[in-house]
Amino acid sequence: MKRMGIVIGVLALGLAGLTACGDDGDSASGGTSSSSSSAPAAAGAKLATADVGSLGKVIVDGNGRTVYVFDKDVSGKSNCEGDCLAKWPVVAAGDGTPQLDGIDASLVSTVTRSDGSKQLAVGGLPIYLFASDTKAGDAKGQAVGGVWWVVGADGKKITTQPSSNGNSGY
Repeated sequence: MKRMGIVIGVLALGLAGLTACGDDGDSASGGTSSSSSSAPAAAGAKLATADVGSLGKVIVDGNGRTVYVFDKDVSGKSNCEGDCLAKWPVVAAGDGTPQLDGIDASLVSTVTRSDGSKQLAVGGLPIYLFASDTKAGDAKGQAVGGVWWVVGADGKKITTQPSSNGNSGY
């Protein structure tokens, strides 16, 4: 008899647990409900403008890091692949519409890379970060190799040569 009481107790607890997991009471039919909660909208990458030293107002990513264009790219196509990407990571487009602060939206687009990923572009040219820029406001990649340029707030590359940045391209 004692064993039968334990079995009935376990079954009762199991049934109570199943009942609690079933109907949430919101369904008019009394059956299981199918709730649809909308996921938050996917955020796109963020671009803004900031004053960066003698370069003036430039485009930066959401973390305040300076963005660059590469002279070997052409409008709509990135030519920075392989080892180049280790020093010049792309500014990924993200899953939603880019968030722009102080930048003309008509300047910003996306480029599909050879691996199928999406990269942000300004003025049709893919944009990158420089791995040696370790904090917001750094622009150590300016004029590296004579082919990497900071992007001004107007979407145009800034070709001012720094006095010395000690970097040698990619």
